[in-house]
Amino acid sequence: MISQVFILSSKGDHLIYKDFRGEAGGDAVSTFYEKVTALTGDQPPVVMSHKDLHFVHVRQGGLYWVATTAAESSPFTIIEFLNRFAALVKDYCGSLSEKSVQMNFALIYELLDEVVDYGYIQTTSSDVLKNFIQTEAVSSRPFSLFDLSNVGLFGAETQQSKVAPSSAATRPIQSSREQGGKSEIFVDVIERMSVVIGSNGMLMKADVEGEIRVKCYLPNCSEMRIGLNEEFSIGKSQLRGYGAAVRVDECSFHQVVRLDEFDSHRILRLCPSQGEQTVMQYQLSDDLPSAPPFRLFPTIERDSGGRMKVMMMMSLFCFRSVAINVAATVPVPKGSVSLSQELSSPDQSAELKPQSRAVVWTIPRFTGGTQLSALFKLEVPGLSSASMLEVGPVGLSFELPKFTATGLQIRFLRLSPVQPGPSQRWVRYVTHSDSYTIRI
Repeated sequence: MISQVFILSSKGDHLIYKDFRGEAGGDAVSTFYEKVTALTGDQPPVVMSHKDLHFVHVRQGGLYWVATTAAESSPFTIIEFLNRFAALVKDYCGSLSEKSVQMNFALIYELLDEVVDYGYIQTTSSDVLKNFIQTEAVSSRPFSLFDLSNVGLFGAETQQSKVAPSSAATRPIQSSREQGGKSEIFVDVIERMSVVIGSNGMLMKADVEGEIRVKCYLPNCSEMRIGLNEEFSIGKSQLRGYGAAVRVDECSFHQVVRLDEFDSHRILRLCPSQGEQTVMQYQLSDDLPSAPPFRLFPTIERDSGGRMKVMMMMSLFCFRSVAINVAATVPVPKGSVSLSQELSSPDQSAELKPQSRAVVWTIPRFTGGTQLSALFKLEVPGLSSASMLEVGPVGLSFELPKFTATGLQIRFLRLSPVQPGPSQRWVRYVTHSDSYTIRI
């Protein structure tokens, strides 16, 4: 049973507040924010208590989504509700941010009125809610696919006009035709890599967590069939097919997915509801089908002027993709006071951050099959052999479109019955770095 639901910005600004039962005072919002900001660390506990009131919160889109309860309610139920409510707001508003919540507060209050009644959760299904929600979302600017025809997956530039940008799937599910609403469905294969590469270049650890995410803008769709690689197998004992094996260790499916054709033909069947849902999640550990996409070749020495010289050579072995938002964080000795740099291209940049004792090398765009270099010269008072050992390990963050570390691919995407009028189907792939560490 939920007493209150409220949404706060990261600075504690009140964006949404709804009191369902009158059990908690109006100072609950300020009490929660005081408790969160008083704690050390970036991850405050999900469940906190003050007197007889319990606070349950999640962080989504840089906002605090909070529910209070005075009863002995299950915290897991409330956490699941908050996550689903945040997903609903994202579906109906197009995106999750402080600005979108402020611009669509009337819509969010209407959602709350339908989702929760006197503290009892009624439904979080967009298929049910679409019959009751009348308010249309307010967008910061109208979406136009033609304005972004030269932008590829998740912001990467491309020459292919038939590639949908990531922003194409960040519009409200109830968009009218005048707002750019189209009959479209997006299937995204998203993977996150956690890699540790030793100083000798050998792969020490590799974990991949992936998901297949569907976002549907179709007014009605009775069934969708998603075909995966025929060689897709779960576990080492189920290798199948004649091509290169595509294997994962574990796999789980959304409850709406029907698996009667999965074992024989690797086909997922579901009736997608409007909005976004994760239909499949999977994991692979320590057995990547190919080498990690990035390799780093560092050299550390002392120059004739007494400065520490760090030479970095970075290669991207994914030949058919272009990495974007690449950033290499290089820990440096404590007390480093200045940095001079020589970079292989003008669009790169590097900055010494004394507080975090690191040099951050930023590469906006990294073409596959190429190599980039950087030379850093650091002034370190009292430089010694021990100081040079403080360099590293290097942490790498990146976004790699059109690439999956596991090799998972979508063979086909079929809708039945055939949609009346023009409709478009988009399949996109992207790999992110979760923790990509290279030891020096």
